[in-house]
Parts: sequence; structure tokens; C-alpha cells
Amino acid sequence: MSAAWAAAEGTAAAEHAFYQSAEFWVAVAFVMLMAAIGKTAYAKLVEALDMRAMDIKEQIDEAVKLREEAQNMLASFERKQRDAANEAKEIVERAQAEAARLAAHAAEELEKALKRREQLAMERISQAEAKAVEEVRTLAVDVTINATRQLLSEKISAKKTASMVDGAIEELPEKLN
Repeated sequence: MSAAWAAAEGTAAAEHAFYQSAEFWVAVAFVMLMAAIGKTAYAKLVEALDMRAMDIKEQIDEAVKLREEAQNMLASFERKQRDAANEAKEIVERAQAEAARLAAHAAEELEKALKRREQLAMERISQAEAKAVEEVRTLAVDVTINATRQLLSEKISAKKTASMVDGAIEELPEKLN
């Protein structure tokens, strides 16, 4: 019986067109559903990829901007370093010039101080010489006076001594001027 049944169905199937079967319409609906889902999924996938591409582009732009800022900062720091090195060099040169000027001034002051001390020493030596000469004169006068007294007392009388003293006293103002 099965052969008969199959033959009966085959004739019935031949009488109906393929688009009249439920399986055909289920397949069509499945394809349409998959197309709609695929279109939506494709749009979302494209949108997600576009967002990802925009994020990557923004990150690249930010990286380029940061790189430019870093290069500008590097150039700025290099200029500042050069300026600082030049300023340090100028400070050293000024310090050396000031040190040389101070050394010359100190040498000049030392020379002046040595000359003043030498002059003071010469004046003290002159004063000491004058004092020594005066002391020698005073001592010589004292010795001469004592020797003269002794001689006079031995050889000259008191009357003659008094007249000689009076004569010396009268001559004294003339000798002092």
C-alpha cells in the first residue's frame, strides 16, 4: 500500500504549484526574516565599525596633537637650557672680571698701605735718630759741663768763675736764636 499511497500523493503534488505549498512560504518568510535581521545587523555592525574608526581617528589626532605639544615643549626647554647656559657663562665672566678688578684694587691698596707703613717707619727712624742725637748731645753737654766744672773748680778762682757765668748768661739769648 505504500506504493499506492506514494503514487497518489505524487499525483496530488503534481497538481499543485510549488508556491502553493506551506514549506515554500515558510522558506520565503525565513529568507525575508533573515534579510531584515541581516540588514539591521549589518547597519548596526557598520555603525559600530564607524564609531570604532572615529574613536581611532580621534585617538590618532590626540596623539598627533600631544606629539606636537611635546615637540614644542622640548624646543622650549632646549631654548631655556641654552639661555640658562649663556646666562651662566655671562655670570662666570662677570665674576671673573669682578675678581680681577678686586684683586687689582687689593694689590693697589696693599701697595699704598706698604708705602704708608714704610713712610711711618722712616719717620720713626728719623725721630729715633733725632732723639738719639739729642740724647748724645745732652750727654755730651752734661759730660762737658761736669768736666768743665771740675777743671774750673780746680784751676779757676770763685771770683773769676762768677764773672764767666755772668758773661755766659748774657751771651745765651744770642746763641739760642
